[in-house]
Amino acid sequence: MRLFSRAKYSCFHLVSLTTTLLAAVAFLSVTKNGYKSFSSFSLTYSTSTWKSSIPNPSSTTSSSFLVSSLEPNPKSSLYPKFNNPKMQKAVEGLTRDLNAESLRRRGTKRDVKMEKIESGLARARALIQKTLSGEYHQESSLKDSNYIPHGEIYINPRIFYRSYFLMERLFKIFIYEEGEPPLFHNGPFNDIYSLEGILLSSMEKSVQFRTDNPDEAHVYLLPFSVVMIIQYLFDPIIRDKAVLERVIGDYVRIISTKYPYWNRSLGSDHLMVSCHDWGPRATWYVRKLYFTSMRALCNANTSEFFNPRKDVSFPEINLQTGNISGLTGGFPPENRTVLAFFAGGLHGRIRPSLFQHWMNKDDDIKVYENLPNEISYHEMMQKSKYCLCPSGHEVASPRIVEAIYAECVPVLISQHYVLPFSDVLDWSSFSIEISVGELPNLKSILMGISEDRYRRMQERVKQVQRHFLINDPPKPYDVFHMVIHSIWLRRLNVRIYG
Repeated sequence: MRLFSRAKYSCFHLVSLTTTLLAAVAFLSVTKNGYKSFSSFSLTYSTSTWKSSIPNPSSTTSSSFLVSSLEPNPKSSLYPKFNNPKMQKAVEGLTRDLNAESLRRRGTKRDVKMEKIESGLARARALIQKTLSGEYHQESSLKDSNYIPHGEIYINPRIFYRSYFLMERLFKIFIYEEGEPPLFHNGPFNDIYSLEGILLSSMEKSVQFRTDNPDEAHVYLLPFSVVMIIQYLFDPIIRDKAVLERVIGDYVRIISTKYPYWNRSLGSDHLMVSCHDWGPRATWYVRKLYFTSMRALCNANTSEFFNPRKDVSFPEINLQTGNISGLTGGFPPENRTVLAFFAGGLHGRIRPSLFQHWMNKDDDIKVYENLPNEISYHEMMQKSKYCLCPSGHEVASPRIVEAIYAECVPVLISQHYVLPFSDVLDWSSFSIEISVGELPNLKSILMGISEDRYRRMQERVKQVQRHFLINDPPKPYDVFHMVIHSIWLRRLNVRIYG
């Protein structure tokens, strides 16, 4: 099954500047059990301090929407205080701009269209809150899907189901038409960055979520591809990364001049998508895009200022040929004869420790830098009980999804990584998390897991697989819909005052 034809797009001529209306932006705090409190706090005067490491710096972390801490998380603030002087200077500049813009617009007419959008989102929040409090009971109208989330793989399947249901019926994305392929409305459909192109293409073609009316949109997509900008404009000898600044900066200037939507929300309801390692860096050149807008990234690294309050983590999927069929399946538990397996390059900060302790050291733990020709990589994953998924150059690893496809329990070894869909998925129910410091004890940790617990986890890997599948066209609850749901949650988490 081949995939994802590219659509053709034409540019529109620029028009004169449209008068913008005041829209104060507030992020909403969420409680541990879900959407319980929607009190807002000032973006401008936040005293939170961003810590570059998460509580356990050797571990992955979850993003915090359907579950979060009662107190506002430092990462919840739109403009937090940074220890990094360069970051703090940028934040202070944005704060001054926000104050000046608020004063300039004071006394202008209310944005009725924006208030209508926010009113609909407020009703959605209220319905989710009722589900959380038990006031709302599942109605027959909710049961029109061929799949209802259930089981241990979810943090709260009932809330997820309700939120997903509302997303399907309400959520709308407007995609700016400006820009032409290959840099815009285009992306890769194979190799390690494939999901960047697939997501862009699927959103462009979506009848359900895409709207041609920007006044009814909840989110506005900036349809540039970092992968394609690097591929076509980056000179590997000169290595001038400023090409990202020129392309992306110019694009934001065009759409913010032609349309009122970027300016009225300060970019907070705008979205970019990138699976490239330089995705986060690409947004730095437009400060509001970096600090304020939603960024859907594979490289969801909190030490590089990925903000799980507004940013979306999506999985890295390596489609070597672009084919999306025949990717799943594995041996039953009783025929999985390898305890743990990894094959990959020796790079990054984590893999050297894995190689030091386990390459050619144990018959039960197979670690290779270069896999022998006579050994099949995918067959090894399919007959292994546990598949090791250490971060490499960047925190994300395609091996996580490869393990899930092979029905192999993933062993996550990373730092500062926000796992995909961790708003709703309980990763601890179908994966094992190992810190770098625990690598010398890897075998004893895995051997200490009972056969009964392993089989339960392996069964949950098979259950969670549907959320990582790529379909053309997309199907409910697949990876496309899970990414859209993650974006929906971020939009629910910001209130724009008209």
